[in-house]
Amino acid sequence: MASVTPTQARDSAGSFRFRKWSLKIASLVGAGLIFGLAYNWAAPRFYRPDQTSGFWMGALHGALMPVAAPSLLLGHDVPIYATANTGRGYKLGYIAGINGCGLVFFGLVFWQPGRRQHDPAVNVPAPSQ
Repeated sequence: MASVTPTQARDSAGSFRFRKWSLKIASLVGAGLIFGLAYNWAAPRFYRPDQTSGFWMGALHGALMPVAAPSLLLGHDVPIYATANTGRGYKLGYIAGINGCGLVFFGLVFWQPGRRQHDPAVNVPAPSQ
């Protein structure tokens, strides 16, 4: 039987990390391209100049705003904020949309379903007296 040397184990772990991060980066780039194309389709439908936007449309616009980055980087001049809005309500919705989108996006990026943190100090029984 062949034994694994520490150097081989380190190389294997490094290769695994590299593949894991490469897959995450490729997934983010792919998702960005898909979101960019979807945003190009959605922008004319959700940013209509004849409509006054309120809280819920502000939340939608805020959630879509980070998705606009790939379209903007590809040279498309897409809207990210409705100029015809109701004021404070729209702005509060816009902020809620941005934060909700960030929560979902970064939650999915950093979520590790197979890994749980275990703190052995939490389950230590109290000393008996």
